[in-house]
Formats: sequence, structure tokens, C-alpha cells
Amino acid sequence: MAALLALSAAEVGLWASIAPCSFYRSFPGGGRHWVSVIGPYDEHLVRDVGGLYLSLLAISVWALVRSQPEIMRLAGVAWLVFSLPHLAFHAAHLGPFGLAGRVGNMVTLGGTVVLAMVLLLPGPRRPAGTDVTCDQAAPSSGGVRAGKKPGEVG
Repeated sequence: MAALLALSAAEVGLWASIAPCSFYRSFPGGGRHWVSVIGPYDEHLVRDVGGLYLSLLAISVWALVRSQPEIMRLAGVAWLVFSLPHLAFHAAHLGPFGLAGRVGNMVTLGGTVVLAMVLLLPGPRRPAGTDVTCDQAAPSSGGVRAGKKPGEVG
């Protein structure tokens, strides 16, 4: 789920940051125009949207690389904080769109909310007492822990 969110964040974030006017005129592509029909062009706001998506890309990639449930949930919370108001805005402003644009907006924006919520689900847990750290590693031969000299305490 985090990978799908990262891919969408990369597309929007890079496009809006690098070519804000093109993003405004042409997003989401394929001959559709979901941004320009909402209001006048403002380069500052488009670049801010790009930066926001790039920050969501960063946390999504971090969550993928670390692959820890707590970080996945943090990424999910970040995406929800953005995606819920984003979905609510577009749901209330579907008037300028045809049927395909209305459905496309709701499916893509609603999908982002669903993916973010999946990241909030508890991850797999290890049974109690199975978490092993370096200090708890099995003793080496002779009863001395790895990295310790004979007679060393701790």
C-alpha cells in the first residue's frame, strides 16, 4: 500500500514541482483537466502542492525502507491528514466535471484514503519474548558472548 501511495506522490509531486503550469493545465493527463477547471492558475499554490506530495513521498519511502508497523502507521496518518480534506473538497466541487471526471476524482481520491487506512492496520507481531537484539544474541562457544573477551562482564 505504501508503495502505491509513494508512486502517486512521486508523479504528482515531481510534475507539480518541476512543471507547475503543465500540471495545472494537464493533470491527470490523458486529455483530462482536473485542476484548471477548479480555478485560476497560481504557480505558488501548485508548487506548494508539489512540495506536499514530495513530503508524502519521503515518508512513504521511509516506511517502505524501514518496514516497521509504527512507521507504516505514521505514513498512514500523514496520508489521511491530507487525503480526507482533499477528498471532501473535491466531493463538494464536482460540478465542473463530466461523469468520467466525477467518477475518476472520487475513485482516485477515495482510493488514497482507503490505502492510507490500510497502513493504519496493525502489522504482524512477533510472539512475546522473541524479539532479539544484538545484546541478546546466542552465546558463542565457551559461554562467551560474541564481541566479548573471556572474563569481560556485561
